[in-house]
Amino acid sequence: MSETIELTKLRLAEGVWYGALKHRGRADWQPNIEVTHLDFAVDGVVVEEDRVEEHWVISVPIPANRISDGVQTFVIADRHEDTVLGNFSIIAGDALAEDIRAELSLVRAELDMLKKAFRRHCVETADNG
Repeated sequence: MSETIELTKLRLAEGVWYGALKHRGRADWQPNIEVTHLDFAVDGVVVEEDRVEEHWVISVPIPANRISDGVQTFVIADRHEDTVLGNFSIIAGDALAEDIRAELSLVRAELDMLKKAFRRHCVETADNG
């Protein structure tokens, strides 16, 4: 990760990932960005200067043919400095469903534990009153 270039996620909307790039220390810096998925370049990446906010906005359209089961990670790099600036991932399919079911199971177990502790607390405080 670069220490002089800051990449901040702005949003993911309608199949496009948006981020903000800012170079600390160089006002005249112009980014030369490449986004890859599985070591293949992603087409259609747009980098535009936002003079009001004093940063560059990067738009990465997520190709439909790159979305599949599991975790898909997109890597954002600067060609000038030959360094990785950051990444973003998309999780889809059966892997996601299993993760959600596992999380829901944990939440249910914790809720059951809290219900038992609350009932026990109510019985104990009712006996003391």
